[in-house]
Amino acid sequence: MTQISIPCTLMRGGTSKGPYFRLSDVPADRTLLEQFLLRVMGSPDARQIDGLGGADWLTSKTAMVGPSQRPGIDVDYLLGQVIIDKAIVDFRPNCGNLTAAVGPFAIETGMVAARDPETTVRIHNVNTGATIEAVIQTPGGKVTYEGDTAIDGVPGTAAPILLYFYDLVGTRTGKLLPTGNAIDVIDGIEVSCVDAAIPMVIARAADMGKTGYETPDELNADRDFFVRVERIRVEASHKMGMGDPTGSVVPKFCIISKARGAGSVNARYMVPHEAHATFPLTGGQCLAAASVQRGTVAEGIVRVTSALSQIIDIEHPVGTLGTAIDYTGTSDAPSINRIGFVRTARKLMTGDVFVPAAALDSRPLPKPG
Repeated sequence: MTQISIPCTLMRGGTSKGPYFRLSDVPADRTLLEQFLLRVMGSPDARQIDGLGGADWLTSKTAMVGPSQRPGIDVDYLLGQVIIDKAIVDFRPNCGNLTAAVGPFAIETGMVAARDPETTVRIHNVNTGATIEAVIQTPGGKVTYEGDTAIDGVPGTAAPILLYFYDLVGTRTGKLLPTGNAIDVIDGIEVSCVDAAIPMVIARAADMGKTGYETPDELNADRDFFVRVERIRVEASHKMGMGDPTGSVVPKFCIISKARGAGSVNARYMVPHEAHATFPLTGGQCLAAASVQRGTVAEGIVRVTSALSQIIDIEHPVGTLGTAIDYTGTSDAPSINRIGFVRTARKLMTGDVFVPAAALDSRPLPKPG
């Protein structure tokens, strides 16, 4: 069987991991790109035994990066969320965690010139249209991965990477509140449908029969819970003007409860048919935006102040996600300027990945650039 080799770098970004490719090295056609990424990761297969995927939602992600022609932007970045057990690659959402390694990858591959002691990389996320500013530690003009910063969900410490997300409101629907309401009642449950970084349906854990402090395994064991989640998610998607969400991971679903510790709120995130092991950056952005909007289900649960710049600490199964939000206006109609996080990343391996030529319907891939 003839195989084709494509250069890639395996990287950890935040609490996620996946192969990073140059955009010029992969098919531009989305159908061919989907076929390529499915073979790279080994989907559909519960173990992803015939590919690079780790049989986990957080390790079945791919990133494609290339120089941008957009004014003021350094690189374009496309995420491919590879579904583990289905022949589907979802190009609709972004992964905030995987974004953390985009800057280091762009610098190490020569797309962006490094500066001393740090380098700012401006990123256009193709999936959502959002602009992201990443500040990478580059002492002596070289990326360093060593440092003293720890993030929950990742062992050890590493160099900090500052991520600021802009243009994130209404990425799919054009509005922070796509239904026009702060609260909608779906299947007898009060929910808030919010679109900031990613469209998400937010419900109170108690209204869903949960404390909000269940482990991911405990949530996953309750299949009736996910049947109801899906009913609500499908109707919410239509109300948000997004149509049938079958085959897509958006809108996402989140349940919240009051924090028992020092955090601002406790939350569990669905992806959407199982519980997330931690809490993703895109979900953090959306929940933070919902928290400063008056009248959502977050009101009375999330500890927020009237400050236009504040940090919302989201407690999740393995720790806390600190989410810094800046906005103007009032809580009746907040205008979100940016949302920021501190993440880390690490380069794990460089080399070539091999896929059968037949996977691309016998049509050759573009030659690596």
